[in-house]
Amino acid sequence: MSTVEETQTARERSTLYVILAIVFGLLMVVGLFAFRSARSTAEAEEKAAQLVTELENAGARAPSQEAIVRVLGDDGGAICADPNGALSRATLLAQLANGSGGPGSRPVIADSRVVQGELMVIKIYCPQELEEFQEFVNSLKLSDTTGG
Repeated sequence: MSTVEETQTARERSTLYVILAIVFGLLMVVGLFAFRSARSTAEAEEKAAQLVTELENAGARAPSQEAIVRVLGDDGGAICADPNGALSRATLLAQLANGSGGPGSRPVIADSRVVQGELMVIKIYCPQELEEFQEFVNSLKLSDTTGG
């Protein structure tokens, strides 16, 4: 068995490691920037602008267009993943409660405007799911409880 004698000095190896670390660091920064900029597509911007307009027309204070793009992207994100699934509906129904935890939790007659935002998102981002979700919303007992 033979061993190879090292011909580089410690300083040369250190210089090489520092240069490689800088190159990898720069590649990570470029990759992160490219990832963030790729998420903001023209379609996502257009849908977010449409949602902002609809929310403002309904009298709601809309979040910024950039925030909507980050959360919903161009496909509606978690809202459109399965809006008519049992878990999604159970989550919505749990939010239409009196706010108490545990055995004191009770369903309430919620304001009809509570579900309007979700309906707008579904209408814009996943319209194929709208009819079934609208039927579910119509089956809920909602009222104009806030007087608005």
